[in-house]
Amino acid sequence: MEMNVSTPAPVVSIKSIVLPAAGRDDNLQVRVSMPAIGSELPIIVFSHGFGSSLDGYGPLVDYWAAHGFVVIQPTHLDSRTLSLPPDDPRTPLIWRFRVEDMKRILDQLNLIEASVPGLSGRLDQSRIAAAGHSWGGQTVSMLLGARVLDAHGKPGEDMSDPRIKAGVLLATPGKGGPDLAPFAAEHFPFMNPSFSDMSTPTLVVAGDHDQSLLSTRGPDWFTDPYFLSPGSKSLLLLFGAEHSLGGIAGYDVAETTDENPERIALLQRLTWSYIRNALDLDDSSWPAARTALEESAIPLGRIESK
Repeated sequence: MEMNVSTPAPVVSIKSIVLPAAGRDDNLQVRVSMPAIGSELPIIVFSHGFGSSLDGYGPLVDYWAAHGFVVIQPTHLDSRTLSLPPDDPRTPLIWRFRVEDMKRILDQLNLIEASVPGLSGRLDQSRIAAAGHSWGGQTVSMLLGARVLDAHGKPGEDMSDPRIKAGVLLATPGKGGPDLAPFAAEHFPFMNPSFSDMSTPTLVVAGDHDQSLLSTRGPDWFTDPYFLSPGSKSLLLLFGAEHSLGGIAGYDVAETTDENPERIALLQRLTWSYIRNALDLDDSSWPAARTALEESAIPLGRIESK
């Protein structure tokens, strides 16, 4: 698939910036990746999947940073690098800590900017997108307006954040209730989302071969955030993709079951162009990317919008 993108810049990546996090018991560590040149840089805050860390998702993070974004990645409490024991009192509430981690980053952007050499004065704090994969997608969905339903089906706390102007949900779980496998229903009660208030513009990415052990449904479960939410949304359905969507979690990582460099290249370009469009940085790259996908001799996926 051919489409025009900006010339990549050298990338500078700094870790770990430590942010104060009262009530979390562990300070929040973040990684900042940015282009070596440029000003008025828009921001992407990225939430990793279960067990990962600020070191993951290089195929996306490196691309976004090389093409004009400052990408900020926290290490959530579920990361394997932190080895939080299952009986830790924070464990049942990690889903909430995850959302709070993302908000802490937004609250402390000035501290982050001052802590990273060469970043001062280069951020555009009015243009912020959030992206996440798997459990990270569930985290980001709440920042976009999704809410967790309680045992009686009533929506819980609104944890959305108006500072986030656009979202990208990658392989993000769908509805709970009877759509959850018994193990997930018993152990992960927070996996019961309502997307009816998720109105922030969002690109939902799902693989048509992504069969989750957490759900009684097929790969269509991961399209729920698109079909069950209001407002401006787009769905990218990747043909043949499993949960790693071709290998986004990292370079040569063990959990990649569907390694596909062409799919990764497509995902890099489409997410980049979508976010640029949603943040009003340009109005041509996203339509051009869609057209290029539709006209591909061997399409790797399809896009629909509402």
